[in-house]
Amino acid sequence: MLRFALGGLAANKVRSALTMLGVLIGVASVILLLAVGNGSSTAVKNSITSLGTNSLTVSSSSLRGTGAVAKKLTVADAKALATAADSPSIKSVAPVVTTSATALYGNISYTPGQVVGTYPAYFETANQKVTKGDYFSNDDVLNSRKVAVIGSTTASQLFDTADPVGKKIVLGGTPFTVVGVLQTKGSTGFNDPDDVVIAPLPTVQNAFTGFGSVNQILVQASSADTTTAAQSDITRVLMGTHAIADPTKLDFRVSNQASLLTARESTTKTFTVLLGAVAAISLLVGGIGITNIMLVTVTERTREIGIRKALGAPKGVILGQFLTESTLLSVIGAGLGVLAGIAGSHFSIVGIKPVVIPESVLGAFAIAVAIGLFFGSYPANRAASLRPIEALRHE
Repeated sequence: MLRFALGGLAANKVRSALTMLGVLIGVASVILLLAVGNGSSTAVKNSITSLGTNSLTVSSSSLRGTGAVAKKLTVADAKALATAADSPSIKSVAPVVTTSATALYGNISYTPGQVVGTYPAYFETANQKVTKGDYFSNDDVLNSRKVAVIGSTTASQLFDTADPVGKKIVLGGTPFTVVGVLQTKGSTGFNDPDDVVIAPLPTVQNAFTGFGSVNQILVQASSADTTTAAQSDITRVLMGTHAIADPTKLDFRVSNQASLLTARESTTKTFTVLLGAVAAISLLVGGIGITNIMLVTVTERTREIGIRKALGAPKGVILGQFLTESTLLSVIGAGLGVLAGIAGSHFSIVGIKPVVIPESVLGAFAIAVAIGLFFGSYPANRAASLRPIEALRHE
């Protein structure tokens, strides 16, 4: 039966190859798209975890249950948190403003992904380490000095392989001296944390954003065990600075890394499921292709079926032969699809390094084989049900 099936496939090489190609694309799509979703989830998890388990982020939010405009976060809020004597769980505080500007160095022009204005405490809280030079200091902040620490991506774009430390760049028309280069963190697939320029907060406010609100406030708890206490202290202090009496009407939000990670993982899981559903359509299309090819094959070989049945071949043999052919098409196509999917996962896709899920490989292969059996059963049953006399009369 297997020999007859292989002979039938070999007799129509191009048709068989195109059918297997459809299955190959379906299986490879499932493996690769799920790998991209998993890789994205891993990158986001690593990015959030790299901030440390004792890091908290304070951001503005709308006033729930009222039509009032939320009060923005300010440097005064950050100072209140930093100087709160009754909040031992708070280790350091760094207000943050973000903007964008084009950087110039010689005849090179480049726009970094983000320009950040903050305090030196930001580097420890955000787990940002320098590989060249040093951080700017509190004295640089107090004197609004035009100094900057740049990410590795920004450094390579502006200075190529040259050492940026001590060199001057013009950022949005304002000259800055580079005092340090940050350690490479790696892209998350959605943004590049290494494509950044970080400068003293007053300097950025004076040159770009003005001395109004800040985008967020980073807070470092004294330890991972005191994160919950720090979150309570932050809420209490800011309720005082924002004159809020009702804790259900907060105009700010305090997030720790665990809550951020949970939210992001939920999002990426939905994203992965969506990608898997899209890829599954390719498998379905491959199954329909098997049905069409096998129907054509049955029609072309009707006289052969009639001769075999006239010589005594039972219905089960005819059914088995065509089922074997359709299964072989899906098995070979699925096997090649697995190889293609694994090979493709070694390349970055839209900035994301795919991470293959072993279960997806086994699942895609098994589903492809099942599809071959399912979609091949109708043509096989049709062939097995032909009456010998009718099959022999077929032209």
